[in-house]
Amino acid sequence: MAFVEKITSLIRARTGVYSIVKGIHTTCVIQIDQKWRRENRLPKNPNKFGALTNLPDYSFVDGKPVPFGIRQYQRIQKQREYLEKIQKLTSEVDYAVLRHAKMQEKIMENRQKIISSKFKPKGQQLINESTSQSDQN
Repeated sequence: MAFVEKITSLIRARTGVYSIVKGIHTTCVIQIDQKWRRENRLPKNPNKFGALTNLPDYSFVDGKPVPFGIRQYQRIQKQREYLEKIQKLTSEVDYAVLRHAKMQEKIMENRQKIISSKFKPKGQQLINESTSQSDQN
């Protein structure tokens, strides 16, 4: 009895999902062997994504397209919605980046304008500029 309790407590410590098989608590996560699936880059749930769910069940000899299977059309529509949302959000981010760059450029132009208006030539430099302008006229 203590051995069974020890096993069940170890299983509970490992995951939080429980199922009862012949009186011993086990988990469906352990039954699928998630570590192996993660190492082989497979989805957690094998029925959610893959060739069996995404590809048609049969094909015609003449190459005619097969109608969509059960819920396959809904999955395709959901993927299209995700695509549209991703495109919209990336375009908004691109717009924000361009707008920020333009605003920074305007700030730098204003700074340069202020700096150039504050510093005016004095002394010999002012005399040289005034004589060169009078020579041109």
